Amino acid sequence: MATLKDLGEYLDLSVTQVSRALNGHSDVNEKTRLRVQQAAKKLNYSPNIAARNLVSGRSGVMGLVSRVPVGEASDNYLDVIVGLSAQFAKRNKQFIIHIIDKNEDEIEAYRKLVNSGAIDGFVIVEAIINDPRIAFLQEKSFPFVVHGRTPNENNFPYFDIDNYGVAYSLTEHLIKLGHKHIALINGLEGSCYSAARLKGYQAALAAGRLPFYPHLIRSGGMYESLGIVSTVQLLTHTEIKPTAIIAGNILIARGVYKALDALKLDIPQHISVVAHDDVLPRFRASAFYPALTVTRSALESSWGPLAEYLCGTIEGVPLKKLQQVAPFEFMTRASTAAVNNIKI
Repeated sequence: MATLKDLGEYLDLSVTQVSRALNGHSDVNEKTRLRVQQAAKKLNYSPNIAARNLVSGRSGVMGLVSRVPVGEASDNYLDVIVGLSAQFAKRNKQFIIHIIDKNEDEIEAYRKLVNSGAIDGFVIVEAIINDPRIAFLQEKSFPFVVHGRTPNENNFPYFDIDNYGVAYSLTEHLIKLGHKHIALINGLEGSCYSAARLKGYQAALAAGRLPFYPHLIRSGGMYESLGIVSTVQLLTHTEIKPTAIIAGNILIARGVYKALDALKLDIPQHISVVAHDDVLPRFRASAFYPALTVTRSALESSWGPLAEYLCGTIEGVPLKKLQQVAPFEFMTRASTAAVNNIKI
C-alpha cells in the first residue's frame, strides 16, 4: 500500500503538500487537490488514521451534542447532520452525534466528553444569547466552532449569515411598497439569529419612521405549524392587522400560505408575504404560488466552512481566518405588491 512519501515522490510534491491536499485544506488549489486525489486512487493510498492519531494525540473525532433523537429530527436538522458528516469525512475526520436525554444536564455532558479525550472539537448549532456551551468550552480552552454569532464579543470561530441584514432588507422592501403594519414570524426567543433579525426588522421600521407594534411579532419553532397558527392569530385576534408578513423560513411561509388560503385571503392582493430561503431541496420558494419573494442563502454552504474552521482551530490557525459572515441574495417574485387598503 502506498504511503504519503510514495505519493509525494510520484507527484513531485512534498509530504506536507500531499497531506494538506488529501485533508481538504483551503490553501491547496483545486487543480492540485484533484491531482493528488487521482494519484491516491491510482496508487491505492489509504490513510492510516490510527497511526496518525497516535502520533498527534488526537482522536480524529468531531462531535455535536443534541437533545433531539434522530428519529424526531426536523428536515433542517437532518440536513445539518448529513452536511457536516460529509464535510468532515472529506477531511478524514469522523463526526458523531451525542444524544442526551431531555432532562440531562447539557454542560455535564460536554464535561464528560471533554474529559474522556474521545472528541477533538465540537460544532455548536442554534446558538443562544449568553450560551452556556460557549462559556464552558472557552473556560476549558477546548476547540469548537459555532453556526452563528452571539450579540456579545465573538472571540471564537464561527460561520454565520447576515441575519440582521436579512430582516432589514425584507422589511425595507415592504415599507417601500407602502406597508405600515408588517408582521414578523420569527424563530425561538433567545436564539441569536432571531435576536439579530428582530433588531434588523426594528431598525428598518425606525428608518421608515414607522412605529413598532410588539403584537405583530410571533416567535417559536421554525415549522409550518407556527406559520399557520401565527397567521390566524394575527388576522383574527388583533385590532391592528398586518398587511404584510415576514416568515422566518420557507416552512413558516408554507404555513402562512395555507392559513391565508383557509381565510380566503389572496396573496398579494390582500396580504404580501416574504421569507428567508435556506434553499432546502425539498422546499423550493419558486414553487410557491404565487412565487415567493425571498432573501436567499443556502444552508448547505455553511457545512464546509464549519468543518474547515473547526479543523483549523485545532491546528492553531489564527482566529481572524476562522470567522465568516456570508452574504445573501434578494429575489423579488410575485408574493408582494403595493399595499391595498381593502379591509380584512
